[in-house]
Amino acid sequence: MAVDILLAGDLVLDELDAGHWLSGIAPALRQVDIAIGHLEVPHSLRGAELEGDVPAPGAPPENLAAIKEAGFGMLSLAGNHIADCGAEGIADTIEELDRLGLAHAGAGLSLAAARRPAVVERNGFRIALLSYNCVGPEASWATARRAGCAWLRIDTADGAPIAPAARLDRMAPDVPQILAQDISAARAEADLVLVALHKGIVHTPAQLTPYERPLAHAAIEAGADAVIGHHAHIVRGLEFHLGRPVFHGLGNGCVVTRALSPSQDHPARREWAERRKTLFGFEPDPAYSLAPFHPEAVNAMLGRLRVHEDGRIDAGVVPVHVEPPGRPILAQGAQAQKILKYIADITVAAGLPALSIDDQGDVRLAETLA
Repeated sequence: MAVDILLAGDLVLDELDAGHWLSGIAPALRQVDIAIGHLEVPHSLRGAELEGDVPAPGAPPENLAAIKEAGFGMLSLAGNHIADCGAEGIADTIEELDRLGLAHAGAGLSLAAARRPAVVERNGFRIALLSYNCVGPEASWATARRAGCAWLRIDTADGAPIAPAARLDRMAPDVPQILAQDISAARAEADLVLVALHKGIVHTPAQLTPYERPLAHAAIEAGADAVIGHHAHIVRGLEFHLGRPVFHGLGNGCVVTRALSPSQDHPARREWAERRKTLFGFEPDPAYSLAPFHPEAVNAMLGRLRVHEDGRIDAGVVPVHVEPPGRPILAQGAQAQKILKYIADITVAAGLPALSIDDQGDVRLAETLA
């Protein structure tokens, strides 16, 4: 007996008719035993806007039902926007997820709740998910008495406060201990432990920051069976560490939002939409009005895991194309092969070991096939 898992990156569903935007990838999500995505923003009509970062608006609460209907069964929540509507936004989101029966990890009304693993059972396997934000802002981090997300401190080069625009260089000294403690606790409840990390630099092809590989490796060395990365809004490469897969960046699972448009009333979001063009050196394609990301972000993917009864884990990718104005669809034919080649190429460009990705999306280290 094996268990098949599909992994999606950031989910931002501000638009109405969320089921339509998810329908292009839903057939793949529904075919596996469990599909896991990253919920980027709170789904709430309440809450005070978080200060200290460019806040995302709360998404319609009813869109969570569409996420479940599309095939998702588990969500990571720890990211730089989940606290953007404050404690009320987190409470509303969790309440609706619980009502829908969607397992979740990474945010809560306290740090202890945010660090608690989500656990589901499929095909006799108990699967645990831990979720951490690694990019700030610190105002979104949960404490013993404050709602927020679980977090792992990544130190800046100059000791400046941590925010998504800061240069983050290295793990804080206590990070391996936190990972070891949480993964050990999750292992007591589960056969398989997955660690989701909201990490990296946004809107930049291929590039990994100096802390990302050591952080992912630390999670594997602490006992994680796979590491799931997201946040960059563009896919990153893959690697294996101690035989366990690391997806350094799953890119956008499904992001359809007007919050990134320069044509809007919110001054901070409008200013950020213009400034990121200069910061990251790209001009969004105007056809992608609901997903105005780096042009290479149209090359997307779902991560794939098959866990065997003896503990072996096979990794793969499902190529996804993002069509205007932002709807992801399962890629086919020549387009699928182009995306698979893109993923293999950016893996090497990021300084990771070369991979072989076959026509079915199965991933192997190239050196093992020589």
